[in-house]
Amino acid sequence: MTTRTSAPRRVVPRRVEKETAATTVYHALKRDIVRGVLEPGHKLLIDQIAERYSAGTNPVREALNRLSSERLVDREDLRGFFVPPISLEDFRDIVHTRCWVEGKALAESIRNRTEAWEDGVILANHRLRNTPIHYFEHTEPGMSAPDNSLWEERHRIFHRALIANCGSQHLLRFAGELMLLGERYRFISMANSFPRRRSVNEHQEIVDAALAGDIARAVDALQGQYLLTLKIYEETMSGV
Repeated sequence: MTTRTSAPRRVVPRRVEKETAATTVYHALKRDIVRGVLEPGHKLLIDQIAERYSAGTNPVREALNRLSSERLVDREDLRGFFVPPISLEDFRDIVHTRCWVEGKALAESIRNRTEAWEDGVILANHRLRNTPIHYFEHTEPGMSAPDNSLWEERHRIFHRALIANCGSQHLLRFAGELMLLGERYRFISMANSFPRRRSVNEHQEIVDAALAGDIARAVDALQGQYLLTLKIYEETMSGV
């Protein structure tokens, strides 16, 4: 008589659960920092963050360390973690660096153009232009921001599509980091740009030039959009 033995029960490593929790906190915390829900200079106490996002302290530490490596969280010895401050000088630096980095990436993508890249740019632009964006007509203390989460997601996809064919993963990763750093400031400029902004036209101008193979015009249009965002932010900060 042969004794049958059942297969050993598969045990899911606890590390998987930990990574999933840390990733969840990472995305939620990043969203709240970028959107200004957690204000610049706010101290990120681990216990409070854990309670806020219903997570354990270890996943919170992992999320904070990850965000610190991406410069979306400041870490100070003996003091802990903080939401980075914002300043006009910092935003100028971010915008000018994005102009250099993404200008080069867009130029290389156009030089390396393929039908797949063109299709990706056209599709991303189509989806973005068909997604409404909501601006403040005016701002008041305590006013909640309009929900532009879908537009934000498709806006990121559009700008990634433009430079996706540059041929450098390091350049793409650096561009992605700069995009996130700039988004905190862009939320402020968007809230105060009504009705001066016509983003659909701005994006279409970049696409038309890129698909036509006109590198100089495409790069100029892309950089012009970023510089307009900077101009609106400068006017906001000066009370214009």
